[in-house]
Amino acid sequence: MAKLKIIRCKIQNGQIKEQKGTANTFEATINPQDYSHTFGLKYSGTGEGSSTAGALGKSAPVAKFASSEAEKLNFSIVLDGTGVVPDAAGVTVAEQVDKLRSIAYDYDGDEHEPTPVKVVWGKGLKAFFGRLTSLSVDYNLFHPDGSALRAKLKLDFVEAKTDAEEAREAKRKSPDMTHMIRVQEGDTLPLLCQRVYKDVTKYLEIARINELDTFRDLEPNTLLRFPPMR
Repeated sequence: MAKLKIIRCKIQNGQIKEQKGTANTFEATINPQDYSHTFGLKYSGTGEGSSTAGALGKSAPVAKFASSEAEKLNFSIVLDGTGVVPDAAGVTVAEQVDKLRSIAYDYDGDEHEPTPVKVVWGKGLKAFFGRLTSLSVDYNLFHPDGSALRAKLKLDFVEAKTDAEEAREAKRKSPDMTHMIRVQEGDTLPLLCQRVYKDVTKYLEIARINELDTFRDLEPNTLLRFPPMR
């Protein structure tokens, strides 16, 4: 049976790459019973304080896509040090916790931050690159000398991504780049705003940015600037 693995990674040439070797890999001896993988999207125009939320003349706010939220992953695993789990025989619970911490939690002096990790589990969870945001250890079985023989760990991760990876995936287009557009016959400012931002309500702001006396009659061949907007 495939075991869940948490692998130490490094950022190299703008990419997150896993590190080889057993010292860089934590392998769960008892797989999680389940895991949660969360995805989210953000929309502007619907929250409190938004310029369009509750605007006069609008029966309801209009949601405009703003960005994707970072993916999240969380699960729990059990560590055993009693010797009944063959893969963990001879390895104490404390040693297992220390190894996991060294890979996913401890501060890396060279990188000036904890390292990102890759979480994999068979064919279901092929590769989640993330950073550990929370680690909770509940000890629930003990040796007579007080050392822990079993523990349940709860782990929370948030997606890790470099600026270069984010830019490549986003393939930044309309609202995320400054556009210089030459006015053509028949163009109107609301029409151009719809084309660039998918939002006609930006036309007054664009008129201000381009110091236009009027937004109604655009002179053909005029060069207009459309900066990034949310």
